[in-house]
Amino acid sequence: MSSNVISRVLTKRVFLGLMVFLLFACSKKEEPIIAFYYWKTIFKLSPIEKEVLKENQVSKLYIRYFDIGLEPNTKEPIPVSPIRFQENTSSFTIVPVIFIQNKVMLQPNLDIEDLAQKSIRFVNEVSASNKITFQEIQIDCDWTLNSKDNYLKFIERFKKLSQKKLSATIRLHQVKYFKKTKIPNVDSGVLMYYNMGSIAPDSLNSIYDQKIASKYLQSLKKYPLHLDFALPIYSWAVHIRNQKVIGLRSKLNLSELKKDSNFEQTSAVFFKVKHSNYKNGIFYEENDLLKIEAITEEDLKQMAEELDENTAQKPKEIIFYDLDEFNLKNYEKNIFKQVISGF
Repeated sequence: MSSNVISRVLTKRVFLGLMVFLLFACSKKEEPIIAFYYWKTIFKLSPIEKEVLKENQVSKLYIRYFDIGLEPNTKEPIPVSPIRFQENTSSFTIVPVIFIQNKVMLQPNLDIEDLAQKSIRFVNEVSASNKITFQEIQIDCDWTLNSKDNYLKFIERFKKLSQKKLSATIRLHQVKYFKKTKIPNVDSGVLMYYNMGSIAPDSLNSIYDQKIASKYLQSLKKYPLHLDFALPIYSWAVHIRNQKVIGLRSKLNLSELKKDSNFEQTSAVFFKVKHSNYKNGIFYEENDLLKIEAITEEDLKQMAEELDENTAQKPKEIIFYDLDEFNLKNYEKNIFKQVISGF
């Protein structure tokens, strides 16, 4: 065999080997990034929060800047509970989030232009005063059929005026019935995969219920807007008196509750008040019930699996709600990497 023939054979083999390598490399699964929502009114990370962010290579935080509610007397839109920064954010990509109460969008004479201008101005002021640069803003609003027109117009004006990438939170019912609820003119959406059921005195978990989720999941493939996913890592207790819900109690430590002689665990999710008492500033009457609603690590993995099976496009991000030491203590540090590996 001549040297030219040998050379051509070797070249062909190298070429084929390179093609196989490239095909393998291109087919390699690219996992979504891990991000977190930060929903407190003061931005200051605890050592545990910093450790989790570092171990999971988190570089992106969605920070709630302020809510928009209604002034009680005038019914004019006003900023509510704006955030204060006590720590530098320069090591993170920051996405300001504005939570708009749906009652704002239900106002019949809402001045959309004024609201959009003031909202953008406030975001810019907060960012400038804390030396935060940002390329994206997120609007969080659970709009309804009655508030749809105002909301969609607001999104249009906000996007044009802000000149930034715009994302919006999307609920399951807005995915399934998007022809009625419409799709906001944003660059991408974030499906809030929680708060699915009714807060009720029954034994069901209102944060995540697989039976409820299954009624909506198949609609994901038909939804035209790219979606990333927000998953829950929070918990709360439903406070029940005489078979009626009288409030939600957050940050109740389960192990402390088990040790408290004023409470008796009667089932996997229920505690009964044995003696009237005050706990964390809340009065609990004898025979009141507390229903613990929480998300387990297995729940998170199941969520990832069922979303992955039903989505048309792979998510670029999985955002966990929310970054708080109280929430993080309930999970193994590597759970977040386990969850994104499911996509």
